Amino acid sequence: MRLGLNLVYLVPGETGGMETYARALIPALQAARPDLEITTFVNRETYGSEGPWRDVAAQVLVPVHSRRRVDWVRGEQQLVPRLAAKARVELLHSLASTAPVWGRFKRVTTIHDLIYRIYPEAHSGRRARGMSVLVPLAARRSDRVIAPSKCTRDDLIRLLKVPAGKIDVIPEGVALAPGEATTEGDLRTRLDLGDRPVVMTASAKRPHKNLARLLDAWTLLSPADRPILVMPGYETAHELELRRRASELGLEQDTRFPGWIPAADLEGLYRLASCLVFPSLYEGFGLPVLEAMARGVPVACSHRGALGEVAGDAAGVFDAESPRSMADAIEAILGSPALGARLRSAGLKQASKFTWSETARATLLSYEAALSSAE
Repeated sequence: MRLGLNLVYLVPGETGGMETYARALIPALQAARPDLEITTFVNRETYGSEGPWRDVAAQVLVPVHSRRRVDWVRGEQQLVPRLAAKARVELLHSLASTAPVWGRFKRVTTIHDLIYRIYPEAHSGRRARGMSVLVPLAARRSDRVIAPSKCTRDDLIRLLKVPAGKIDVIPEGVALAPGEATTEGDLRTRLDLGDRPVVMTASAKRPHKNLARLLDAWTLLSPADRPILVMPGYETAHELELRRRASELGLEQDTRFPGWIPAADLEGLYRLASCLVFPSLYEGFGLPVLEAMARGVPVACSHRGALGEVAGDAAGVFDAESPRSMADAIEAILGSPALGARLRSAGLKQASKFTWSETARATLLSYEAALSSAE
């Protein structure tokens, strides 16, 4: 099979979970089907950068800078079909919810969520308008649509009227063998953590991630025992509001905003964290929850969107709209070694159900279904 992967969206260090998806899925596909001829279509920011899009695939430059949304759309809609035809691609898999609407190849599109419909404030301006046009077009023009959860599948059916029979629910995986980690001492020094307990939350700084309420919850924790809240994740305009909010609440000494951090630093944070808290109002999947569980980190999270599917009964659950509920869940984990041990054990078991090898296997079946579908 001559497979094309549309990665025009990807800017390393700035694309969050959709970068993780590409980094993990590409080598898993190659391992599952060594005979695959994979061609990746990447922008100027990504071309030549370290990653499986270069290391295990033929790389084709799409000559646009995708930090500019207009260029991203131009590259995807005008240039990728021509380049895919030149590469004799049989099937193009678009990994980030939008896809070319023309071209003589079969199409599979992963639509991670419909956040632009459910929480419109998550996107603004030109990006919001673009998503409202391009995501439905991708769903309509694709031969198969991959959804990472039943929640997203149901949203696609309800909001975009995508036929249920066209959707393949394929959960993402999680790396069950953690990688190299920065030492605890190094991280504590660089992030000025002292010897205090650490709670982390890993997400982009966007309104639906509900981090403002998490800051409110932090004020409800006893100052004498309050842990430091570390919030890695790529920066957005919303981060300025969060920093301002932390200052107004007197939490400057209790919060850290390190931005996007290297994989080794993230591994190190997971190892030193007492728990992960994930207060999101909506998720199409929720990979950070599984990443923490796979590393034996107790999790407290909301039950919104797909988080119930992902977390199962292996997390402490709270009301996403109640800072008091969040604070109680965090205090329960930090204050009870027995609860922490139970959640660690349950989390490891839950995470073991989600592997990238299974994601790749199911994705290949989706490709076969697309290739066998009628024109």
